[in-house]
Amino acid sequence: MRNRMVLLVAAATVLVGCGDGGSGSNTTTTAPTTTGTLTDAQGNAPHDALPKRGTPSSDAGLTVTGIRIGHYAGFDRVVYELGGSGTPGWIVQYTEQAIQDGSGKVVDVAGRSILEVQITGSAYPFDNGVTPYSGPDPATDPSAPMIAGVYRSGVFEGTTQSFIGVTTDHPAFEISPMTDPARLVIDIANT
Repeated sequence: MRNRMVLLVAAATVLVGCGDGGSGSNTTTTAPTTTGTLTDAQGNAPHDALPKRGTPSSDAGLTVTGIRIGHYAGFDRVVYELGGSGTPGWIVQYTEQAIQDGSGKVVDVAGRSILEVQITGSAYPFDNGVTPYSGPDPATDPSAPMIAGVYRSGVFEGTTQSFIGVTTDHPAFEISPMTDPARLVIDIANT
């Protein structure tokens, strides 16, 4: 029994260390499990800054439940934790100005570049019963200097919009959707 317990603790430590990022002062603390492929946390940095798109599953009805930020050799990572059903889609690209969908309100985003994140396949929390993220806005982590802040904007017509303030001009980035639990991972080159 003792050996099994040690093995479980060691496995959880490996998942947290190699999974989708550590936790910082303004991050959630639940240890994720990882299924799928992520950028190697040892330092394989993203290679381009082109817009990126992915399609949600047909049953997607997801709500952002947490935002975590982490720092690795070669990239800083933002993780959107998701609750609900299905797998997310996404449209992620640089924009000159952070403008909220629906209201047209300009969001004041810190940093030199603004990465707009649209998570498609989203649902309003009152539709799927999932408690939405209610943490800091913007979410920050001083250990990840590339990320000036992650700003939440809300859900509009099946899309959750968020903005990431980046401290340099248009660095390369990479997107990785994850399951068990659902997450959308964004790695931003920091070299």
